[in-house]
Amino acid sequence: MSFTQTLQEYIQMVNQQLEEYLPKKSNLQHVVDDAMAYSVEAGGKRLRPVLTLEVCRMLGGDIQHALPFACAVEMIHSSSLIHDDLPCMDDDELRRGKPSCHIAFGEANALLAGDALLLYAFEVMAKAHQTHGTGYEEIAKGIETLSHCAGTDGMVGGQVIDLTYENQRIEYDILHQMHLLKTGALIRAACQLGAIAAKASPEQIQRIGAYAETLGLAFQICDDILDVVGDQQLLGKPIGSDEQMQKTNFITLFGLEGSRQKAAELTELAKQQLRQFDHPEFLLELTDMLLERKK
Repeated sequence: MSFTQTLQEYIQMVNQQLEEYLPKKSNLQHVVDDAMAYSVEAGGKRLRPVLTLEVCRMLGGDIQHALPFACAVEMIHSSSLIHDDLPCMDDDELRRGKPSCHIAFGEANALLAGDALLLYAFEVMAKAHQTHGTGYEEIAKGIETLSHCAGTDGMVGGQVIDLTYENQRIEYDILHQMHLLKTGALIRAACQLGAIAAKASPEQIQRIGAYAETLGLAFQICDDILDVVGDQQLLGKPIGSDEQMQKTNFITLFGLEGSRQKAAELTELAKQQLRQFDHPEFLLELTDMLLERKK
């Protein structure tokens, strides 16, 4: 099977499972279920769940055991996007080519939908043995890993740093740390969850985490580039938002060409880290694809 066919198969698998997971009830609080489904089912690259499934496969695991983990990562990612778009955060009205959740459902319902998705992710993981035969030890380790990477030492912490230094010129070490947490931590969780589902060794989990952190930084630099030169129609979200909010990013520090060079260097380093594993072909191609992406 080709890279493109495998990628589409993973995305279809994740989308189908997410649709089955997401609550759709006709109860008094159904508006929050509707808002959750609206945000999760809006599309997106599904990069994080794809990483979870492929790392599991690459390390000899059963991807069915990793599927609840993959969906949980995507739920937390979608939760973070809902919250990022709120007026108290980035105040964006467009996400994945559609009105942001708070535009479609109101600010309070969007806030609650983000909270609900964050919590539901862990419910899905806790039930993974019943639904997909995932081992109890792997579930416990997976919940620990994902909660850590999503919390104050991960995604939330990175967002706090971002808010703290709005309207300020910051040095590279702060920018680097911010994106290791804000963007890189959830990508690291996605890869490590795949390894955990495959019952990988602690050394393998650590090594795939190092790859993920490098990939996350390259991914963020490409995001910063697209925020300057990207096509809003393709991206499905506004461009130029960092400049409008006076945020320091990689373009601010290194310029457009310098950022492209840095992204290419990190991509090559990530590929070197992958070559420590057997059968990394799919991830090598995915890593290259992310460098060249237009959305």
